[in-house]
Amino acid sequence: MTLVSYLEPLRRQRTDQQVVIATMGAAREWLRLGTHPLDFIYAPSAMGQAPTLGLGLALAQPDRQVIVLNGDGCLLMNLGCLVTISACNVPNLVMVTVDNGVYEVTGGQATAAQGGSRDRRQAVDFAAMAQGAGWSSVFQFESARDWEANLDGVLKTPGPTCVVWKVAFDPTGTVPKSPAPAPGRAREFRRQLTLR
Repeated sequence: MTLVSYLEPLRRQRTDQQVVIATMGAAREWLRLGTHPLDFIYAPSAMGQAPTLGLGLALAQPDRQVIVLNGDGCLLMNLGCLVTISACNVPNLVMVTVDNGVYEVTGGQATAAQGGSRDRRQAVDFAAMAQGAGWSSVFQFESARDWEANLDGVLKTPGPTCVVWKVAFDPTGTVPKSPAPAPGRAREFRRQLTLR
């Protein structure tokens, strides 16, 4: 399944009160699908930091749902965020991990979590890691069709919510580009968060 096939239903379902933070390959594809004032395309990014940025926003904006579109390589860079987020018990945070088994935007190198790169030949189970870290709700989807069928229920489930999408690696993917200089985007994003 392609990343876009997962993103399109989310884009259609997304409300004007939800904040979406997208990084790495998800940022590239989310931006191609359109823009929204409450999107924050986290590019260029500090790899692995989008979930904790989402946590801060979820704590500061408890009346908004915050959705973080994160890569599996990014999650590997900051596994501690799983425990930190569950300890904060934020019901309005949804973290999506796009699991394609590679560091997509740096050239498609296999992550250490990929099955073929490990001695035991078994991929790391990100959903099980989130459960073990105490997340309230954990979902994994092997197909975009199943994701779309369950999307409404997933977004209505009290969080913190971890969602893992199993997607195919796109070797033609490019490094996501920042839509504008970061300081100006951050100021405008902050301004949009204060509007109701």
